[in-house]
Amino acid sequence: MAPPHRPYKRPAISDQQRRRDLALQAQSSRRADAQARARSLANSLLSPSSAETAEGDSERDHEPTVTDVATAASKLRGSDARRWFARHIMLPEWMADAPPHLASDWHVFARPAGKRCLVVSCNGMTISRVRNGSILHRFPSALPNGSKRDISGPASSYSILDCIFHEPDETYYIIDMICWRGYSLYDCTAEFRFFWVNSKLMETTAGDPPSTYHRYRFSVVPIYECTLEGLEAAYSGSTPYMKDGLLFYNKHVHYQAGITPLALVWKDEACSQYIIDTDSKGQVPSEQHVVLELQEDGKLATSDDPPVVFGSLDNEFIQKSNLRPGNLLRFAFRDERVKLVDGKMEISELQFVGRPNRARAFADSHSKALFQYAARHAPLRIEDLVASIQSNHMEVKSTDVEMQG
Repeated sequence: MAPPHRPYKRPAISDQQRRRDLALQAQSSRRADAQARARSLANSLLSPSSAETAEGDSERDHEPTVTDVATAASKLRGSDARRWFARHIMLPEWMADAPPHLASDWHVFARPAGKRCLVVSCNGMTISRVRNGSILHRFPSALPNGSKRDISGPASSYSILDCIFHEPDETYYIIDMICWRGYSLYDCTAEFRFFWVNSKLMETTAGDPPSTYHRYRFSVVPIYECTLEGLEAAYSGSTPYMKDGLLFYNKHVHYQAGITPLALVWKDEACSQYIIDTDSKGQVPSEQHVVLELQEDGKLATSDDPPVVFGSLDNEFIQKSNLRPGNLLRFAFRDERVKLVDGKMEISELQFVGRPNRARAFADSHSKALFQYAARHAPLRIEDLVASIQSNHMEVKSTDVEMQG
């Protein structure tokens, strides 16, 4: 009998899989004080800004106390506040290549369109902050200790949720849970955190319609195992919210701050209104744009850790344009100026366009620039994701046959 036909797999264009393997290895060897991290984050979210000074001292001496965090709060502004907040929220990379073992190792769900934010409930109030650190809402909620009416246990016991605020129905859609009633979930797997999101929210009335002591409704998003059926449900299934692409989470990923290849975002025209970045007039520019951060030495870098450098500015231009380190700047580049070397983009010439919207929180990541480049030329399609899952199924069946033989 002829061997079954293997589905075509799109060749890899990035080094994402190598970095995923490294991220999982680093995660398993990390022994962070998860409770201290959660306490620090909760207090800084309640305060006007962050506590970078206290955290910097803690690296040399001790973990920051609540007093340390409160004292240092509100000292940071602009790029310093953005960088601090970036170290506390988990951000997905853009999917450049379909990961292997999607069906066995990954969850998938439809990302709600809206504002990504962290929500903390503590001391009888609830505060949400968007990615640049500014307050989105301050309100009473039915989350634990989220309103004066609903204080149970120690008043200082806090919960932290990673949410997307969907404005059309004024609902916070929970995509992750960092802490619940003071119990940190930083070092728990995504599979466990998703289980807790569903079970713990059902213990409250936070999913009920808004009321006097519950200003906004909270809801979970349907999360699926990334089998063919799960991918189809996330991609084509109906949702109460407008979709903005798909999010993929590795089942084993802990809640780690910053950009991680163990969480991925992917979009096409069928599941998102915006695929290719547009200019201020809402038009797709003829040349690709990228937002980069100006470094101390004049280099222009992405928001990755470590950052990827795409170019530099000379001191004369920096001084003439009144630019400072930490400024976010928008550039354009032509297709012929791009080379892919060892999974990384190299851009030989950048054209300065101007400054992005002041509300912009971060520079673009390398994976976003690569995704945008691929979307203009050879996009990663839903058929490629299906082919990756099918190929994995065939590899598993082939292994089973060999073992039986």
